[in-house]
Amino acid sequence: MESGRCKIISICLPKGGVGKTTTAVNLAASLAVAEKKTLLVDVDPFGASAMALGFTAEKIKAGISEVFSFTHSLNRAIHRTELEYLDFVPSNINTIQRDDRFAKIAENRVVLKNALRGILEQYEYVIIDCPPVMRGIVLNALTASDSVLLPVRCGHFSLEAIAKLIKYVVYIQDIANPALCIEGIVMTMYESNTKVTEISERELKLRYNKYLFKTSIPRNHVVTESTFYGKPVILYNVNSNVSMAYLELAYEIINKNGKQ
Repeated sequence: MESGRCKIISICLPKGGVGKTTTAVNLAASLAVAEKKTLLVDVDPFGASAMALGFTAEKIKAGISEVFSFTHSLNRAIHRTELEYLDFVPSNINTIQRDDRFAKIAENRVVLKNALRGILEQYEYVIIDCPPVMRGIVLNALTASDSVLLPVRCGHFSLEAIAKLIKYVVYIQDIANPALCIEGIVMTMYESNTKVTEISERELKLRYNKYLFKTSIPRNHVVTESTFYGKPVILYNVNSNVSMAYLELAYEIINKNGKQ
């Protein structure tokens, strides 16, 4: 990766319940703790990233909804967080009408890419939290991204879902973004010394070893607690094993991309 160039990573998988938003929020926070200027962009209409960062409706001035409606620039939708190096753009898709309009505009695959152009010089990393679908806004996100990161929950993952997303990446490469690549697969909710984890890890290594991160994210109730209190886990309990794991994942990505 070129020195000084912003890296855009989409977090997605065509299957819910895998810790996608948790990974997006806590990876972004960990990159920020590593003093990498980071922007987290929530393009999931559910808006879970805002909840995980403590942004209630009254704290949100604008979001991706307004950006896609062409009433605000992305710069005007950026919110500061508790972490000096972390900024946030919420989805702010809070009505059925907004959701419907957003879905229609998202069919134009370059809207997000064009919106991001004006802010890339401000950041070293942009993390995009995508919904668990493969159309519309995810097409936008992958058209704008350098890579895709796949969080996989041990024991509940689908090899078919991973294969489907990888095929979708190839499709995006063909039609819109030849440079798009797989950043990696990270195992989440990891419990060592269990049969389920052993089987999950064996199957993933058998089929996707070249994509697997060395770091895995352990199961820990602290993650649920931190989300309830609207804080990244590293601000809620810096000494927890899950905080350390997300920091390790951040440094693995930093080193992989040559940002020393």
